[in-house]
Amino acid sequence: MHELKLESIIRVYENLQELSIADQTLVQSAKDATKQAYAPYSKFFVGAALLLESGEIITGSNQENAAYPSGLCAERVAFFSAGHQHKGKQILAVAIAVVSEEHRVAEPVIPCGACMQVMSEFQRIQQLPIRILLNGNNGKTYNCESLQTLMPLQFRL
Repeated sequence: MHELKLESIIRVYENLQELSIADQTLVQSAKDATKQAYAPYSKFFVGAALLLESGEIITGSNQENAAYPSGLCAERVAFFSAGHQHKGKQILAVAIAVVSEEHRVAEPVIPCGACMQVMSEFQRIQQLPIRILLNGNNGKTYNCESLQTLMPLQFRL
């Protein structure tokens, strides 16, 4: 028997002004995408913005449906859109923003397991880490150098 020690480092920024201009733009794009979310049931509006190697930003928002689980998370909307419309372009970073007037979101929220698995697949295919910026209602932003930070043990075939 032996132990496997896992360690993660997340940089915490107290406000957007502490981020680089490029990261501020990406986070703002994710925040703007929350306005396109359809979340009448959860009242939890999520936006995702991907930065491609070309400098393009692809966005997505969560889309709920009364017939659960027919909806789709913002992250998967953005990643699948990039995979379809920008096949072969590397994804350098993703910003994920959460807005809710009904729920208190004290800290940035991590993606669900299904979204993290999708990100894992994209990282594996492109053989390049995808940096993750998580932004919540409180103004804080978490900066993770790759998905390994949030999900150190990943399912792989």
